[in-house]
Amino acid sequence: MRKQFEMTPDELKELLSACKPTPVMYLSGGTPMFNSPQENANSAWQALGRKKGFIWDSVQPVSGKGMSFFTAEECAAELEEESQAQQPTRQGSH
Repeated sequence: MRKQFEMTPDELKELLSACKPTPVMYLSGGTPMFNSPQENANSAWQALGRKKGFIWDSVQPVSGKGMSFFTAEECAAELEEESQAQQPTRQGSH
């Protein structure tokens, strides 16, 4: 289920920082020494997804609301917990 989320100013700053260019240097054999900006951005979205309970690669912007607002699919674990919280608890009769 898609849900709207909002990043805090610190979360947005961290995400934008992760997207900055990185040095391009290679080890022998052509292996890059540093992650690319795309890999850094993906890692930042993954960390934010774990923190807020959404699937990181399902993020979409919310038009007209600014950079800190986005929608994403909630994680299955989050949905299950929410569903259980809404159900009345059953107690056995003693």
